[in-house]
Amino acid sequence: MSVLVLVLAVGAAFCLGIGFVLQQNAAAHAPLGDFLSPRLLLDLVRVPRWLGGIGLMVCGMVLGAIALGQGEITLVEPLLATNLLFALMLSRRQTRQPLGRQGWAGLVLLAGGVTAFIVAGQPRGGSAVTDPLRHWLIIGVMVGVALLLAALAKRSRLSAGPALLAVAAGLLYGVQDALTRVCGQRFSAGGLGSVFTGWQPYAVIALGVTGLVLVQSAFETAPLRMSLPALTAAQPLAGIVCGVGFLGDRLRADTGALAWEAAGLAGIVAGVVLLGLHPAMPGAGSALRERVGAPR
Repeated sequence: MSVLVLVLAVGAAFCLGIGFVLQQNAAAHAPLGDFLSPRLLLDLVRVPRWLGGIGLMVCGMVLGAIALGQGEITLVEPLLATNLLFALMLSRRQTRQPLGRQGWAGLVLLAGGVTAFIVAGQPRGGSAVTDPLRHWLIIGVMVGVALLLAALAKRSRLSAGPALLAVAAGLLYGVQDALTRVCGQRFSAGGLGSVFTGWQPYAVIALGVTGLVLVQSAFETAPLRMSLPALTAAQPLAGIVCGVGFLGDRLRADTGALAWEAAGLAGIVAGVVLLGLHPAMPGAGSALRERVGAPR
């Protein structure tokens, strides 16, 4: 594993984790009438804390894009999942909650899962799949499932809604990461002109804006612990599927390696859930409960 890729991916995770906490702090006070509407972004853009969180998220996405240009998506995505560690770090500072057994268990599972997956899978690049049908099939399934989850979330609102929205956003961000890598490959092959003659950069922008609306709606309606674990778990899984499915990434496929890779992914998901449900993660606050009970 390249040290540069490691530093870039962990730096991206740091920016993303801190940025998500700042965004949720601000989104928790946004009007519920803006749920799943682009108006939500127009309201939040006036809040300095939210702008700071977005700035950090953009920095994280840029660092992540550079990491994806230098390494395989199956390597970078598990490292990006460690953003939850940095989110918990800031949340602990805000709430002054001790880490406790749950926090330490989540930390060990997440770190151990990332290590097990990378060591066992030994991600490496290969020849990208040129069959467009395979590209569109994988991307279509991911986007279709995300839209279905968003539709279900609109009905369930304050029950399972935030988690469904976060999973939907995670799927879109995973596809976005894969297409970002494709843009990087096109740039390396033919320069900036080659990038914008393809559809990928425009899809990256569309997926990013749509995912942002979904994430902010999830942050608006529930505590961070209800949404960030789902987002953090879904994104690397979607990215790995795209990496192996059409970007040409290869993982070891013998029985022992597959078992450790599956155990690593399970550890990542379990660690993300434990850390995301930690009491240190901020709630939506009394303002949200008042808005829920208020007539609309």
